[in-house]
Amino acid sequence: MDAGATANPGPEDQIALPDETAPSGDRGEAALDAYSRVVTRVAERVGPSVGSLRVRTSRGAGAGSAVLFTEDGFLLTSAHVVEGRPGTGRAGEPVGTVEFVDGTERAVDLVGADPLSDLAVLRARGSTPRPAELGDAATLRVGQLVVAVGNPLGLTGSVTAGVVSALNRSLPTRSGSAVRVVDEVIQTDAALNPGNSGGALVTADGRVVGVNTAVAGVGLGLAVPVNATTRRILAALIRDGRVRRAYLGVAGARVPLPPALAERTGQRHGVRLAEVVQGSPAGQAGLFTDDLVLSIAGTPVAGPGDLQRLLTEDTVGQPVEMTVWRRGALVDVIAVPRELVTP
Repeated sequence: MDAGATANPGPEDQIALPDETAPSGDRGEAALDAYSRVVTRVAERVGPSVGSLRVRTSRGAGAGSAVLFTEDGFLLTSAHVVEGRPGTGRAGEPVGTVEFVDGTERAVDLVGADPLSDLAVLRARGSTPRPAELGDAATLRVGQLVVAVGNPLGLTGSVTAGVVSALNRSLPTRSGSAVRVVDEVIQTDAALNPGNSGGALVTADGRVVGVNTAVAGVGLGLAVPVNATTRRILAALIRDGRVRRAYLGVAGARVPLPPALAERTGQRHGVRLAEVVQGSPAGQAGLFTDDLVLSIAGTPVAGPGDLQRLLTEDTVGQPVEMTVWRRGALVDVIAVPRELVTP
């Protein structure tokens, strides 16, 4: 071959270039790789539904993000963003404003907040953009692509992307003297900064599966999952402005069952009681430190989270049978949970 000649490139050498005759929108789409297409589509779909939230609380001015999730203006955010404003807020002055990326700005009322789940519901006054669609965090897998949409540092409509780094993390929460652990928390490496709290964690199909709530460190963010429990909390906040929970008065930890007991009961773990509050429903029922709780109302208990899920508002004031393992014997105890009172 002559030195000046050019070899015909083989298929492996050919580079596909955008069609210059195609409309500019189509050329822009062709220039994106698969990852970029997912993130841009999520941003286009969910971005208009996430607002920049500015609130006035008893602690002063605050800011965060909020996710519009109904056609009639209900917004989901983090309780700590609106902390200091108890009550429904349906009547009287609004608690702040929400601004969306299309420039729509609306006053918002606080419908209800639940510090023990770090969730709150607001309602916008007037028309709003289209709502986001809530998904189910129970379907998430480690390594799955997720997109965070929010307003970090007041920068409206910011989008970051990453993966689900881990599942089933725990997030301690407090309301006065009441302490609770939010279970099934999502860990992600999508960049989160102050102001992202209350924003959306979204899957590739554009469904909101988490509410960004905490920055635990560089490359480590946490989000409260959107799941069946979350939906019950949101329904209670919209209906009553608060969440009713049953109080038993115990603290414990997940422990493995002795092999013989595991074979006998068919379960591998239970809750070892580390504390029974004196005068509490558990104390009055005759539960003791070191009791190993196996079930409540016939439902197996494998960890503290199961205790929290089973002690719902429906069990307040109702006798509940608990089976415990005590000194080598199965013992049935009847407890009557009270309503948990928080400030």
